[in-house]
Formats: sequence, C-alpha cells, structure tokens
Amino acid sequence: QVQLTESGGGLVQAGGSLRLSCAASGRTFSSYSMSWFRQAPGSEREFVAAIGPGGRGTRFADSVSGRFTISRDNAQNTAYLQLNSLKPEDTAVYYCAATGRALTWILMSSSAIYDYWGQGTQVIVSS
Repeated sequence: QVQLTESGGGLVQAGGSLRLSCAASGRTFSSYSMSWFRQAPGSEREFVAAIGPGGRGTRFADSVSGRFTISRDNAQNTAYLQLNSLKPEDTAVYYCAATGRALTWILMSSSAIYDYWGQGTQVIVSS
C-alpha cells in the first residue's frame, strides 16, 4: 500500500511558478511510476505529466510541455512537478498518482493505470 500526499499548491499570478511535491509512504517508491493529473471545476480529470521509476522516462501533456517539468527523488520518496509560466487555464486541483506496473509511453497518460492517488492540492492562477 502506498499513501501519497501532495503539497505546494496556492494562488499565483499568471506567468508565475509553483513547485508541487508528492510525498509517498512505503519502501518501494523507487519502483513506482509517478504521474500528475489535474481537474478543473466542471471538467474531467486530465493527464499532466508522468515519470518512470528510474526518472529517465517522462511524458507531458501538450498543454504543459515546455512549461512544466517532472522529477523525483527516490531517496526522499518524493515526486515533484515544477510549474512555470503559469496561465489561468492551469487552475485546477492537482493530483499525484502511482503505480507499480510497468508502463509504456502510451500508458503513462491513462488514469486507469494508476493504483494510488493523493488527495490533491489546489492551484489557482489569477490573470
């Protein structure tokens, strides 16, 4: 069982930056693929970014590519999402998710693949 706890959300002006953290419990964090999804009011949850267990494989949604980066520190059992050049349309609750399954690049963006989810952290970008 893995428990995920997000932090780092908040209110920021357009063009600003935030760094979200996802702290994981358990001793097998290094073997999990990690991802970030987001859900805006009235919208479905959407994929943002994912990173493989070793940190070398990553994938980003087109809407955030070039602005967001994903990383992980396996020694600290933590995954990060750096949000730069934020736009009002980035406003959402951001969730981290984890799975111990081996993922192909295509599967990284599928929410159904992930077994564990955090409670989310709110990001609000003002114009």
